[in-house]
Amino acid sequence: QVQLVESGGGLVQAGGSLRLSCTASERTFSNYAVGWFRQAPGKEREFVAAVAWTGFTTNYAGSAKGRFTISRDNAQNTVFLQMNTLKPEDAAVYYCAAKLYGLVGSTRSWYDYWGQGTQVTVSS
Repeated sequence: QVQLVESGGGLVQAGGSLRLSCTASERTFSNYAVGWFRQAPGKEREFVAAVAWTGFTTNYAGSAKGRFTISRDNAQNTVFLQMNTLKPEDAAVYYCAAKLYGLVGSTRSWYDYWGQGTQVTVSS
């Protein structure tokens, strides 16, 4: 059972940046595809970005392209989501999810493991 812990959320002004981290308990986290999703109040959980287990392939939602970057540091068992030029509509609880030997899935049901989420608040 893989345990995922998100961190790095907080309050930021519009136009600012945050870097979220997803750290796994699994030493072979490098074998997992990892996705980031977010859920705002009253809305469905939506895909943000994903990185394949190889680390060479990434996928982004349209709202994230050009502003967010997903990356991984296998030595730290961590996947990052660098978020720049944040907008009020980016405010949500951000979740990371993982799937063994996966590519870059963008649907919630594709992932097997989920973290508890970290809150991102963007003030206008």
